[in-house]
Order: sequence, then C-alpha cells, then structure tokens
Amino acid sequence: MTTTNKPAAVLALAQGQTNGQAATEAGVSARTVLRWLEDDDFRHDVDATRTALLRLAVGRLAAASTKAVDTLVDALTTEKGQARVQAAKVLLDACLSLRESLDLEERLTALEADRQDHH
Repeated sequence: MTTTNKPAAVLALAQGQTNGQAATEAGVSARTVLRWLEDDDFRHDVDATRTALLRLAVGRLAAASTKAVDTLVDALTTEKGQARVQAAKVLLDACLSLRESLDLEERLTALEADRQDHH
C-alpha cells in the first residue's frame, strides 16, 4: 500500500477512532496502521491534527458561549427557561473543559519538544 492513505488514518485517529476504524478509512490493513504508529512523524501528525481539531472545537464553543451567557442573563429576569439555563450551563462547562484539554495538549507538546531538543 502507498503512504498516500496516511492522511485519512491520521484524521481518523485524531478523531478518536480505533486503529481498525482508521485502517478502514485509509483503505489499509490494521497491521499497516500499527506499523505507521511506530513512526514518530506519523504519531506527531496525529497529535497535531487532534490539537487542530480541539482548537476548532474550542473556537466554536467560545463563539456559542456568548449566546449561552445571554441565555443565563435573560433567565435572571424570567421565571421560565429552566431547560435553556441547563443547556447554557452544559455549553459553558464544555467550553471550559475543552479549553483545559487544549491547554494540557499544548503543554505536553512543549514538554515533548523540549525533551527532543535535549536528546
């Protein structure tokens, strides 16, 4: 198999799919994906793609969080809208959680880069 199928596997793995699912997406065997995962550059591509996906998700949640805050503020003046308030809380919690994940991912990437520079 050619390496031109690697981007499909990278994306699948970055999205949290299993090695078998990534193999199916790439049109290769699961053994090929396992072999690719032994390559530092391939694993780096998976990590970088996952980070990019997290950035996009955080951006979308951040944009939507403005609406969530508006919903919370609106709920202060109305007696109805408990479901809207709950949705706003969930959205804000998700935004904070993803932001923390992104921060952790960036710190780990920096630590790994620093470790490689010292080897």
